[in-house]
Formats: sequence, structure tokens, C-alpha cells
Amino acid sequence: QVQLVESGGGLVQPGGSLRLACVASGSSRSIDFAGWYRRQAPGGRRELIAVFSSSGDTAYAGAVKGRFTLSRDNMKNTMYLEMNSLRPEDTAAYYCKGVLDGQVYWGQGTQVTVSS
Repeated sequence: QVQLVESGGGLVQPGGSLRLACVASGSSRSIDFAGWYRRQAPGGRRELIAVFSSSGDTAYAGAVKGRFTLSRDNMKNTMYLEMNSLRPEDTAAYYCKGVLDGQVYWGQGTQVTVSS
């Protein structure tokens, strides 16, 4: 049973930083990490914020470009999202996404709250 587990969320002041991690487990093969999404309101749409392309390049939503950095460590089956210069509008539940054998997997989400 493939599982993705996010960690690293929390409460941070505006201008602060957080590093989210997404660890994959439950498969003998490496999952293909797709990227990070966020949902800013309960029941709201989950929006893409940072993704890996098929070539391994990264792409970002305009709202986070230049502030967030996506990376991964395949040896550790872990994907990261480094978030700097956080703003109140970055407050959201953040989800990681992975794909294995055509099946999409999501983590349970980690809450990020940016507030003074």
C-alpha cells in the first residue's frame, strides 16, 4: 500500500520560512513525485503550486514563483518544498502528489498558517 506522508507545516509569521517534506513508502519501487498542491479554504479547489516536468525540470504557479523551491531526494523517497518570504495568503493545507504505475497518490495534507 503506497502512502505519502507530508510534514513540516505549522504556524509562521509573515516573511518567515518553512520546509515541507513528503515521504513515500509502501513500494519496493520509487514513486514518481509529481509536485505540491494547496487548498486555501475547506471544500475549495486544490491548486497546483509546484511541479516536476517529465524532464525533471520544475515549474511554479505565479503566486509562489521566486519564493518556493521544489526538490526531491530519490534515495530517501522524499520530495521537499522550501517556502520563503511567506505571506498570509499562503495559508492553506498543502498536499503532495505522486504517481506509480498510472495510479495517483495524495498525501493527507499538512496545514501552513501564516499570521502575526
